[in-house]
Amino acid sequence: MKRISVLIVDDISDTRDSIRRLLQFEDDIEVLGEAGSGSEAILIAEEKRPDIILMDINMPEMDGIRTTELMTLRVPESSVIIMSVQEEHAYLRRAMMAGAREYIVKPFAGDELASVIAKVYEMDQQRKEALGEQSKVCNDSKKRNGEIISFFSTKGGVGKTTIATNLAVQLASSGKWKVLLIDLNLQFGDVAVFLNLVPKRTMADLTESGPIKYSEIQSNFLTHSSGLQVLAAPTRPEYAELVTAEHVEQILSEVKTRFDYIICDNVSRFEEVSLLTFDMATQIWLVVAMDVPTLKNAKLSLEVIEGLHHTPKVQVVLNRTSKEMGMDPRDVEKSLNFKISYKIPSDGRALVASLNQGVPFVTSYPQSKASEAIRSMVEKLTPSEDVDPNLELKEQRRQNLSPIKGLRRVFGF
Repeated sequence: MKRISVLIVDDISDTRDSIRRLLQFEDDIEVLGEAGSGSEAILIAEEKRPDIILMDINMPEMDGIRTTELMTLRVPESSVIIMSVQEEHAYLRRAMMAGAREYIVKPFAGDELASVIAKVYEMDQQRKEALGEQSKVCNDSKKRNGEIISFFSTKGGVGKTTIATNLAVQLASSGKWKVLLIDLNLQFGDVAVFLNLVPKRTMADLTESGPIKYSEIQSNFLTHSSGLQVLAAPTRPEYAELVTAEHVEQILSEVKTRFDYIICDNVSRFEEVSLLTFDMATQIWLVVAMDVPTLKNAKLSLEVIEGLHHTPKVQVVLNRTSKEMGMDPRDVEKSLNFKISYKIPSDGRALVASLNQGVPFVTSYPQSKASEAIRSMVEKLTPSEDVDPNLELKEQRRQNLSPIKGLRRVFGF
C-alpha cells in the first residue's frame, strides 16, 4: 500500500519536530521533508510533489495563506491542510479561498492529525479517479520554451531595475506564468533590496563546483510573495569576479525549459555577461529617460546592438515620461531614430515610496499610472495560445550569427 507523503511547513523548528514525532507512529504516512518558510516550502514541494502539505498560517516573510495560494498554482496535485491556533471563521474562510482542503486547530493529538490527513488524501484520490487523472501529475515534466528578456540601460538611475522588478512581479502574480528574475549587476545588484528579500545564497555559490545543474540553481532561488523566483547577485562586490559569462550561459540554459519568462537585469555596460544575455535573449529592452546625456548614449548603444545584428530584438522603453521634461516621446523617437515600444509615466511620489518600502509599485500603488503602464506591458508581452511554428527556426538563425565574437574583438576581450 502506498504511504501518504507529507511536507511539514512551520517557522518554529520545535513545532516541526513535534509534528514529525506525532506522525512517525503512523504506518501509512511518510514525512518526506520540512520547511521553515513559505518560500522554502514552495521549492521543496515543486521538487518532491508531496501528497499532503501541513501549512502553518502565521509565518514571517510569506504567511500560510499566500503560500497556499501559490502551492495551488504551482503544485496543484498536492493538498494543503492549514494549521493554526486561530479558530475564527474568518481564518477558515480565507484558508479555503486560498485553496486549502482542510483546517486543523493547534494543539492537536496525533490520531486527530492522522485522521485529517487520511480523509483529505482519500477525498483527493476519489476526485482524481472521477476526473480520470493519474494519481501523480508532475506539471514541470513538460518542457517550457522560456522567453529571455535582457534589460539594459546606458547608465544607472534611469529606472531599469525598477521596471524589471515590477514587470516580473506583475507577470508572476497572475499565476499563469512561471517567472524568474536574475540579477546580473554582479557587483552592486539591488533586485533583492527592491523586493525586500534577504539572500542566503547567491549566484556566486553556484560557481564553487563543476557544471551547474538546475537542482543546484533551484536551491539558491528566493521566492517573492507574488510567486516570482529570484536569483540574487553576489552580496559583496569582490565576489562578482567569481561569476563568469560561461556560468551565466549554463544558468540560462538550465532554466530556459523550466520557466515561461526569464528576466535578466544587466549592469549598465557592454561587458561579457550582458553581451551573452543579448545573444541568448528573445528580446532586449533598452530603458531610456528623457534627458540629453541618456539619449546620446542610447543612440550609441543602438548602433552597437545593430552591429551585433540584434536590432530586431530591441524594445525601447521610455521611462518617466512627462511634459515637464521639455520634450515629448516624438522628440525621443526622432533623436534615437527608433520607435518607442513602451512608455512609463512619471509618478515619482508612488515610486520613491514603494522603493523605500521594498514593495513593487504594482503591488503598493496598483492604481498609479506607472502600474497601469506595467499591466499594459504584460498584456502585450504575454502571448495567445497560438504558437508561431517558425519560432524555433528564427531563434536558431539568430544563434548561428554568434555576434558576441565580433564585439569581443571590438572591445578587446
